[in-house]
Amino acid sequence: MRKRYASWCVLWRAAFAGLVSMAVIQPIVAAANGLLEKRESLYNNIFIFRDADSVTMTFGQNKRYYTESSMKLSDPGALPVEYTRYMTLGVAYPPKLDRILEIGLGGGLTVSYLSASLPDTGIVAVELDKDVVDLARKYFKFQETARLRTVVSDGRTFLLRDNERWDVILIDAYRGPFVPFHLLTKEFYTLVKSRLSPGGVVVQNIEPSTMLFDSATATLKSVFAAVDLYDGGGNVVAVGYDGPSLRQADLLQRAAAVQERHKPRYNLRAMAAERRVLTQPSGKVMTDDFAPVETLRAIEKNNEKWKEQTETPR
Repeated sequence: MRKRYASWCVLWRAAFAGLVSMAVIQPIVAAANGLLEKRESLYNNIFIFRDADSVTMTFGQNKRYYTESSMKLSDPGALPVEYTRYMTLGVAYPPKLDRILEIGLGGGLTVSYLSASLPDTGIVAVELDKDVVDLARKYFKFQETARLRTVVSDGRTFLLRDNERWDVILIDAYRGPFVPFHLLTKEFYTLVKSRLSPGGVVVQNIEPSTMLFDSATATLKSVFAAVDLYDGGGNVVAVGYDGPSLRQADLLQRAAAVQERHKPRYNLRAMAAERRVLTQPSGKVMTDDFAPVETLRAIEKNNEKWKEQTETPR
């Protein structure tokens, strides 16, 4: 999970190295700023904060922080960050829900919510930083079960090595303001597509306020015939799938059926009604040879421009 706040730069080369994280763990601090713990892992500076009714995981550097996950202490099963609710809408699309993969664990709230909502579905969460997994267990009530497990790995590396098929692949991997470039290229999305079951979907959180959004959605559209977008309260959730774009009535029917069967807390049909269809992608397609993520992220744009590239579905 990641919500936009400030800046942090990714050491993407380390992501491919597969090195084991060696954290420096600082003692719990009972200070006015609510800092519970700080870890300097191989990939991130991780801070855990607490206020009266929430625990928050942030990544930070140079006194600037990004929220990766936030949990209400009075309601641990909730998804307080709006876009994460729309990430769960991916389960309304495929014809079956046997297996879900998430790339980017955060505090584990999204996969924990899905696991509780879908008791017959197997879920694997892939997280690069083992210290993120440790902190999710320690502060965010994340627990692995027979149906929910974690793998410490780079997400792309995992997909290259694992030949299994997935009904839904969720991508919510950020290092500060950036999605690691190798999780935004045409080659990566082609790999994701090859790992989807028939009728499966990829769901990705994309921050919309810069040119990175234009390139990310154009790249997604270059691989998947249909791309739907949802306004997640500051972030945009993209759903990519093969074949013709779903008729709105059909998607609403599917969402209503999953809602009726599993009764998830956040209403799938209501969220599906907010769908926009990507029809006019305007960005440059990113490839492994050309993915200037940092440069694109630095060029500010109005965060409503993405709506000009979409239309209301029929």
